[in-house]
Amino acid sequence: MIYTKDPAEQTTAITDVILALVAFGGILFLRWQPANINEPWKLAIWSAALGMIGLASALGAAAHGLIISRTVHDRIWPLLNMALALAVSLFVVGVVYDLWGPTACFKALPVMLFAGLVFFLATLVYPGIFFVFIVYQGLSLIFAFSAYVYLTVRGGLAGTGFMAAGILLSILAAVIQANQSISLTVIWHFDHNGIFHIVQVAGLALLVYGIRLSML
Repeated sequence: MIYTKDPAEQTTAITDVILALVAFGGILFLRWQPANINEPWKLAIWSAALGMIGLASALGAAAHGLIISRTVHDRIWPLLNMALALAVSLFVVGVVYDLWGPTACFKALPVMLFAGLVFFLATLVYPGIFFVFIVYQGLSLIFAFSAYVYLTVRGGLAGTGFMAAGILLSILAAVIQANQSISLTVIWHFDHNGIFHIVQVAGLALLVYGIRLSML
C-alpha cells in the first residue's frame, strides 16, 4: 500500500480511523452486560447505525489516506455515501424509538430506509450533490437534538442529557465540515475534515454512553 504524502489528507485518514474505532467499539460497549436485553430492537437499531458510521469512516480513511486508482476511488465513494445515508436513517429510527416507542419505530424504519436509499441513488445519478446529504443530516440532527432535550426535561429516560450533548457536538461537527476554509495546526495540520472527525468522535462517544445508560 502507498500512503498519501499530503499532511491534511494524512490527518483526515487517521481521524477517520479513530472515528471508525469509536463507532465499532460503541457497538461492543452497548452489547456489554448488564445492558437491558428487554430492548433488543433498540440495541439492534443503534448497533446497525454505529456499524454504518464505522463502515463509512473506514472507507473514508482508505479514500483519504491511500494512493489508489481512480477506478477504486470512484467505487469507494458510492459505498461511503450509502453507508452514511443508512446511518442517518437508522439514527432517526433510534430517536423515534426513544420518543414514541417501538410501534412508531417499526413504522418509521421502512420509511427512513427508503429515504436513505433515495439519497444513495441520487448520488449515483448526480455525484456532485453531496450538499443534499448535508441538509438531510442537518435536519435529522436538529430533530434528534430537539427530541433528547425534550426527553431530558420531561425525565423518565436515563442518558438523554448525554445523548443531547453528543448530538449538539455532531451538529457543530457538521457545521465545521461544511466550512472548507477551516483549518488548524497543532503539531499536525488538520483541514475541515480532520477537525470534523475529532469533534464527531467526542459527540459519538457521548451519544453511545447516553444510549447505554438508557438501556440499563
